[in-house]
Amino acid sequence: MTFNKGSLILVDYTAKVKDSEEVFDTTIEEDAKKYSIHEQNVKYQPKLVSIGEVSYPVLKGLDEALAKTAAGDKLTVEVTPDKGFGERDSGKVRMIPIRKLGEDAEKVSVGDTIEIDNKRGIIRFIGSGRVQIDYNHRYAGKTILFDVNVLKSLDSSNDKIDGILKNRLPVEDSKISFDLKDKEVNITVPEEILRADGLQIMKHFIQLDIFKFVPTLEKVNFVETHVNKQTQEKKPESKEKAPEQKTA
Repeated sequence: MTFNKGSLILVDYTAKVKDSEEVFDTTIEEDAKKYSIHEQNVKYQPKLVSIGEVSYPVLKGLDEALAKTAAGDKLTVEVTPDKGFGERDSGKVRMIPIRKLGEDAEKVSVGDTIEIDNKRGIIRFIGSGRVQIDYNHRYAGKTILFDVNVLKSLDSSNDKIDGILKNRLPVEDSKISFDLKDKEVNITVPEEILRADGLQIMKHFIQLDIFKFVPTLEKVNFVETHVNKQTQEKKPESKEKAPEQKTA
């Protein structure tokens, strides 16, 4: 059975450039370590994908291939530039004076990604007081190979909410908790992100996604419990035994 538009599925994948065999992305921590692309602060977990939707997107070529699969399928998907990171555009390559980099001029090297004039680019050349910056995507013009394992289709309301929360909340899965009853869900906000700067944005997108993929729900409640850590238990007062009176 293939997936319909809007289906939520979980996939594991490892992506590499076809012509160079360079592995640059994976959902699997073991593969990240194997190919020396492991990042300490990345939460390695199956990728949540919404088929044909922008909520949890993947490259167009991968999305089209996944739509024709079923849970349990393992396959290699070849994504060409037109359905991947796009063709290279020579007009997006600029040569600028190296002094424009300011204090970073002595720190950068070829291959580094930097931000100039609110745009991110890759340094391709440094010399003669100038630096060449390529504003194309790093993998523009490249054909990408995805080794994919289609793990699961999220069909029940419980599975969909669980998948959304694991994707949106930057905490360990064991710290994610919610209670689904009839047309209402209560989501416990993990204590460690109660004061996070982006918490309100996280909650906003979580409720949008839940209402979109579980349209029968009427309420999404976020439960926050704040503990006064400065309150200490009162120590029990010590009761000293009164000295005995001696009789003459």
